[in-house]
Amino acid sequence: MAHVILQRSPQPPLTLDELPAIDAQAAGCFDLHGVRHVRSHLGRDGRRIVCEFEAPDAESVRVGLRQLGVEVDCVWSATIHVPPAAPATPTAGAGERVVVERAFDAPADFDALHAIEERGAWCLQLHRVRFVQTFFSLDHRHMICLYDAPDAESVRLAERTAGMPFERVWSATVYVPAHVGGAGDG
Repeated sequence: MAHVILQRSPQPPLTLDELPAIDAQAAGCFDLHGVRHVRSHLGRDGRRIVCEFEAPDAESVRVGLRQLGVEVDCVWSATIHVPPAAPATPTAGAGERVVVERAFDAPADFDALHAIEERGAWCLQLHRVRFVQTFFSLDHRHMICLYDAPDAESVRLAERTAGMPFERVWSATVYVPAHVGGAGDG
């Protein structure tokens, strides 16, 4: 199974309370295409969402979403990168979950980006930011990084100081579908 990431700017904005109904509506279609919704990160204002799926490929997710009439910004297959001893799911009381979206005009080198991040690790610590997980697209043009931090501004400052490029930095609430083991926890 591939790890597939969906990036979306819902209009109108979504609320956490709407996600279980959306999951229920999508269940049959996703089952048909072998898609499993793992978790979502919904912006606190409901205007951004990043969803993680396990699926045969990105096209399976695209087809399922198209059949449901869901408009998406971007769907891509990814590799997952975690620090040693990183929790598989968000930890309660760890501050806010913060999403950093990165897009690259040309394919990026993961090792070079990781080296920049490593050199800036002191800055993450200074701002009480803890790296949780990265999704890196197979075409090396997209990256989503997840952090636990006091707020989005702490991550934004740390990223700028470290010299890491980013498109957006935003606070999120984590939603885990009931079939995975719980609902919104963030």
